[in-house]
Amino acid sequence: MSIELKIFKQDNIDENIYSEVESTGNELLRYLSGSEVIEKVKMANMPGMSSSFVQNIFIDKAKDLGFQSEKKDLFAGIPTSHLRPDYYKRIGESGVIMEVERGKTIMNNMDMLDFWKCHVCKHANHLFLFVPQELKHNNGSKGYDCFKIVSNRMQPFFERTNYTNVHSIWIYGY
Repeated sequence: MSIELKIFKQDNIDENIYSEVESTGNELLRYLSGSEVIEKVKMANMPGMSSSFVQNIFIDKAKDLGFQSEKKDLFAGIPTSHLRPDYYKRIGESGVIMEVERGKTIMNNMDMLDFWKCHVCKHANHLFLFVPQELKHNNGSKGYDCFKIVSNRMQPFFERTNYTNVHSIWIYGY
């Protein structure tokens, strides 16, 4: 197993900000690609586990890279003010929201909710989204190619005629 990464980005974004987004995203990928981390990720993606097990594997690395856990007040002024990201990193006048999903990624459209949260957030234009490569709800069930489904759902937002406030998305398949 290896961590998959699919990146979609707009072609008219601030390259200075994106350069730091890219550096952070690549450093996170290097960390996640270590053999010890991959073994932990495999265990955390077993049926019955929650996304918090995956988060706990790299929370320390995320903090080292400047992310804050469940940053509050990013959605001030939005009627659904209970919104919070799993992690957030400020970069210049923008930032990165990081979301880790597992069991509800496709069935409950959590990937779309995460995209929407980044879209309405005035403090972030980039999204790091972690989803299982394959999702199984129990040992006997058929698995879903979660990473492929999420990638296909996100791709149209990065065609010029569909641009949003999300300037890039990094989809990490674990």
